[in-house]
Amino acid sequence: MLDFTTEYMGLKLKNPIIVGSCGLTNSVESIKKLESNGAAAVVLKSLFEEQILMEVDSLKGEQSLHAEEADYIRGYTRQHNLDEYLKLVSSAKKAVSIPVIASINCVSASEWTAFAGRLQDAGADGLELNMFIMPGNIKQKSEEIEQIYFDIIDEVNKKVSIPIATKIGFYFTGMANVVYNLSIRNVKAVVMFNRFHRPDIDLEKMAIVSADIFSTPEENVLPLRWVGMLADDVKCNLVSTTGIHDGQAVIKNLMAGAKAVQIATILYKKGPEHIREMLGQMEAWMKEKNYKKITDIIGKLSQAHIKDPVLYERSQFMKYFSSAKH
Repeated sequence: MLDFTTEYMGLKLKNPIIVGSCGLTNSVESIKKLESNGAAAVVLKSLFEEQILMEVDSLKGEQSLHAEEADYIRGYTRQHNLDEYLKLVSSAKKAVSIPVIASINCVSASEWTAFAGRLQDAGADGLELNMFIMPGNIKQKSEEIEQIYFDIIDEVNKKVSIPIATKIGFYFTGMANVVYNLSIRNVKAVVMFNRFHRPDIDLEKMAIVSADIFSTPEENVLPLRWVGMLADDVKCNLVSTTGIHDGQAVIKNLMAGAKAVQIATILYKKGPEHIREMLGQMEAWMKEKNYKKITDIIGKLSQAHIKDPVLYERSQFMKYFSSAKH
């Protein structure tokens, strides 16, 4: 019997496949279906910092408002899903046995951080901070942007005792240094990488539109590389996401050093049942290679465990073109 169990953020998982934050984790019924098809954990669809701050502002003003006005504002903030989100956390925890991880999309260490405690009280097993500060301001230095990430972590750690993960993008000048500095701030995991809105141009309409929102398998090379390079040097778990569409991709990222993976796109395309197919593909590969436990392959091909460590850097490019015929 194969043992697929792994540990993520201090949480024991029955296998390494986590369903990442998306519309599929936004209801109890959907989460139950994901669990029944093999998901080891779910990250709830992200709540946005702006939604939390809207409630903070409304509560500040209630003291000076008439009862009818206060009721109106409370009703307005409920439209922005704060009460519903807390209810989703507590209801999901009662409905499933797998870990339920809350998620907040945040860009500052402001007053919203107090809300993290309410998520903990609602029963969340962990909290994923979905962070991305676009480095588009020519006057803002990279160190200033990085400090925002560190400040957010420090503030949230004051409010909760549940494990924290950070989901980041790849727009950093010193990626290795940033991930290391996140890992020493009591962060239990770094999820690599977030996939944000990508603009495109519609030439017919002459307008800015959204590019394809779904990932492709080719995009997995980026998290695979960085996980492989950093897994042995950071003080927390690393998790791969983006472009993981089958069991073979899960195996690859685990061998690079990921403790687990997050998936979403492929479930939109093939449904929750595809998790079972991915697990079957993983089982077939492990039997073929005579592995009994998933933990035996984690990090087996990380940078620290291969003969030529620079293979994670530029040598593939040089090797490919140096052998090409001209």
